[in-house]
Amino acid sequence: MVGQIFDIEVLLISWSTIHMEQFFFKSVDASNASSFVNDAQLLFEMLDEVVEEVGDALIVQVVTDNASAYKAGRMLMEKRPHLYWTPCAAHCIDLMLERLGQLPQHKSAILKGKFVSKFIYNHSWVLSLMRKFTDKEIIKSAVTRFATAYLIMQRFKELRQPLEAMFASEKWDKSSCIWST
Repeated sequence: MVGQIFDIEVLLISWSTIHMEQFFFKSVDASNASSFVNDAQLLFEMLDEVVEEVGDALIVQVVTDNASAYKAGRMLMEKRPHLYWTPCAAHCIDLMLERLGQLPQHKSAILKGKFVSKFIYNHSWVLSLMRKFTDKEIIKSAVTRFATAYLIMQRFKELRQPLEAMFASEKWDKSSCIWST
């Protein structure tokens, strides 16, 4: 399986062995990662070179996660018909959730959910109180994954009654936390 170009501009190429053990094969100097990300031909050439180096018969699938990588994957399949290319399902779902999150009926609720989550995790007293009332964790807001916003909202829905009880409790009412923010 081929990894993805991360924000730290490193391209990882690895696969699993027959025993499902992760095996690291190679890293590529991607100090100018924007050229890989934006140029399907350059990405195709790099992927094709790795397939040659590893051995054509040993690679069965390439997984990619952006538009130019999709084109490179298609080009690789045209050259090597036995090889399968698939877009990263998690990345595709994340992109769909990002677009759904921009709809007005979702955007406001998501922003409020992220705000409440951040507030709770930034105040240890509130976090401790929340844990006492819910016996569970809520999800921390994350910038990188849009699925996180939906997981936060799902958890708030699940914990609605204990959270309402917490914010209506005498302990919350008497806390200095509500007067200091």
